[in-house]
Amino acid sequence: MSDVAENPARAGSGRYATIAIVLHWTIAALILTQIVLAGRMEDRGPEAFAVTQLHKSVGVTILLLSLVRLGWRLMNPPPPMPDTLRRWEKTLAGFTHAAFYVVMIGMPLTGWIMVSTSRIEIPTLLYGVIPWPDLPGTDAMSRDAREGLHEFGEAGHDLIIKGFYGLIALHVAGALKHQLLSRDEPVLARMAPGARAGRWLEPRLAIIALAAAAVAAFAAVVTPPLGGLRPPAAAPAEDAEPLEATGPGEPLAADSGAVAPAEPETPAAAGEPIAWRLDDGSKIEFETAWGQTKIEGEFERFSADIRFSPDALDRSRVSVTIDVASVDTGDPQRDEALPGFDFFNIDEHPRATFVADRFERTGEDRYIARGRLTLKGVTRPVSLPFELDIDEDKARVRGETSLDRTAFGVGQGEFAATDQIPADVKIEVDIRARR
Repeated sequence: MSDVAENPARAGSGRYATIAIVLHWTIAALILTQIVLAGRMEDRGPEAFAVTQLHKSVGVTILLLSLVRLGWRLMNPPPPMPDTLRRWEKTLAGFTHAAFYVVMIGMPLTGWIMVSTSRIEIPTLLYGVIPWPDLPGTDAMSRDAREGLHEFGEAGHDLIIKGFYGLIALHVAGALKHQLLSRDEPVLARMAPGARAGRWLEPRLAIIALAAAAVAAFAAVVTPPLGGLRPPAAAPAEDAEPLEATGPGEPLAADSGAVAPAEPETPAAAGEPIAWRLDDGSKIEFETAWGQTKIEGEFERFSADIRFSPDALDRSRVSVTIDVASVDTGDPQRDEALPGFDFFNIDEHPRATFVADRFERTGEDRYIARGRLTLKGVTRPVSLPFELDIDEDKARVRGETSLDRTAFGVGQGEFAATDQIPADVKIEVDIRARR
């Protein structure tokens, strides 16, 4: 046995410090996790969405740990390389280490740029719990500037990924070469204390391989729930008046631009439509799907100007105004994304309106309301079959129809396709009112 094999300290100062070793293998495991997760993000279904959120969380973790690792390295220089290494090997090793820091910091940074400038504004909740902000200043950028920065981040991310695969192959090949073929170069022992250079049946190599397989298997099957803190409700456009309501289904404030009819002091004249006001329990709900997952939601704030009577269908008229930012599907991250540009685009179109001025009787207590729905700046004819139950001064309307979301431009970019999110959206109304 050579002197170096018997005394590794002669070839260098031995191993890295414990904290450096822990950070090295932790970051390595997280990077392997990212590689596997990235392969599961190609689909547009809800599982891929959840995996994407986990991918962002792991990326931020790698960024933070890499900064800690770099700071530690600057304050605590690593042990010198074995004396037996040739000069070109030491130069290549130094280049590889520097390149890894570029990857470990540059990859999550470019990912952060992509998330911060994405047209689909989905909040980042680390592991579904801790809010992580967008890059400072990106929210104040113009749309063109954001798109340009997004393209830069996307191109940089892709370039770093391609370089990383070559880098990791070089790193692993070098470590195996020194471990398996060079008895006088205890390189692996620097990060795996106790490893003996030249030993093919090195237990630490087996442990590393098994750990890598376990990490890859875990990343291949884990699908975290979206969960997390509920973000604040999206604000309407700055030039729009606020929509205020004391509760779901209750009329909006008078300054909202929607007419909230006052209760008439005297009964309506015979043959004239009756004025109604919304009552507690009124709902406007919808149902769609994402992949194989059914999605149900509602709009929590809306107002209505209702003037309707079965005896005056030709003069009846109903106008409903919906605050689309009040959408609630029970998932905080999805609810944050829906008001964004690709879906409802509340910055330009904070409200949707339905105005019905033609009514037809189709049976006992059954009618069809025919009108126009304006959503996201697009107006289309809509018919709503409904059942009416009037009991003295109370009334209840229950109706159901369907809309083609693509006709209103709801769902742009990757969500314009109807293979994962169908075009037809089921709409259900349950309106309770008083004279």
